[in-house]
Amino acid sequence: MVRLAVLGTTALLASSVAAQLKKDCGPGYGKCPEGKPCCSQYGQCGIGAYCLGGCDPLNSFKLQSCVAAPQCQSTTYKFTDSKSSPIMPNTRYLGDPSKADWVSDGQPLFANGVVYLTMAPETVGTVLASTRYVWYGKISATMKTSRGQGVVTAFIMMSDVKDEIDYEWVGVDLQTSQTNYYWNGIPDYTHSGNITMAGNTYSEWHTYTVDWTPDSITWSVDGQVGRTKKKSETYNSTTGNFEFPQTPSRVQLSLWPGGLASNGKGTIDWAGGLIDWDSDEIKKHEYYYAMVKEVTVECYDPPAGTTGSGKVSYAWKDGKAVNTSVELSDDGTILKSFLGSGTDMDVELPDAVTSATTVVSTDANGKPTTIVSTIEPTGSNVGTVPGLDGAGFDTHDLNTDDGSGGSGGNGGSGTSTDDPETTEWSQSSGQNGGSSGAPRIVAFGDNYLMWGNFLAILTVAAAMATL
Repeated sequence: MVRLAVLGTTALLASSVAAQLKKDCGPGYGKCPEGKPCCSQYGQCGIGAYCLGGCDPLNSFKLQSCVAAPQCQSTTYKFTDSKSSPIMPNTRYLGDPSKADWVSDGQPLFANGVVYLTMAPETVGTVLASTRYVWYGKISATMKTSRGQGVVTAFIMMSDVKDEIDYEWVGVDLQTSQTNYYWNGIPDYTHSGNITMAGNTYSEWHTYTVDWTPDSITWSVDGQVGRTKKKSETYNSTTGNFEFPQTPSRVQLSLWPGGLASNGKGTIDWAGGLIDWDSDEIKKHEYYYAMVKEVTVECYDPPAGTTGSGKVSYAWKDGKAVNTSVELSDDGTILKSFLGSGTDMDVELPDAVTSATTVVSTDANGKPTTIVSTIEPTGSNVGTVPGLDGAGFDTHDLNTDDGSGGSGGNGGSGTSTDDPETTEWSQSSGQNGGSSGAPRIVAFGDNYLMWGNFLAILTVAAAMATL
């Protein structure tokens, strides 16, 4: 596949809004300053959620600025309803994996015994990321992809230093599973390989598996091996490194618009063309969607020679970004508030916090399309919740008796850990779009266009470090 000036699924997804955001950290930008020490996976400096999952230790102020990563636990996540595998928006998650199995950007919806990853017009889709990391293991996802030109579904493993193992599906080719891997975020585009499907990825359930060991990666579909990559084949004699994914990673499931007009031509062409926001799929359901039935994680032992004996977390001990850089630790993973970081985890919210929201851009009708939420804890605006412009609302269970959201939605801006704002919206589980049974988003009066996007963007929008 062709990707120009972008890297991997997560970077491609982030690039959909990159033109509207200020990048602060990463290659070419340097490390974050002490006042906003954590470099998010989208290359922005901040505190709070910036220091949790996806925090880049190499480009943060210190390695320890990032909170230690919760260790792997073997389990099967079933998405029967919101209690079977809890999903928490990143405006509420403070690092406790016992409170949520997944953290969301965008709009995941529970219905029909599965979770829907949705992508409504004017959004960049939905991402689910596991709260626990995997350091080698067998990871399987039973799912149906989305469809349509420019629509991309992904199931990946992503580490905090951008080691990555991918499955991707382009919506114009429902008979091909694309696979890929990256090491340390290096944009080497020669690692891809396709698996030809016997069936259809949109209309049929398939189980996709990544079997990741210290020596190899194997991609399988429905138990049939489609591709294997050996670590021994990845040695770079110039750098003296095996350029092979080898650091603790989160499981990520996503739906995103590869065919967004603002993306690079290479990405748009790879995704099958510009996305059609007036397609039959949008007319019928009001959003594109992929469905996930379950995810199974079987943890393997850490690699030979791993130091430490802790049972709680994985912690970085050096910046070489290889498997010997990580140790088993008992370091905590939970922040007291969104004003904390890995080096100051117990900081509490002050009695009075100045908050502000700024409309960065609007569409032709004056509707906000990008809104930045900040707080002012120490005299300068510091972002607390990184993320993306999501797909409409917060996580909610559509299998409730009356199907209404009520106070179950929460669209806080990240300035409060105890009382986030609530979104007033409703869902109708009785209206289905075609044979898929996709839940239909119902507008809440005339405020849907404004508040649907406004509160969702407050919930998951990228928080700028300084306005």
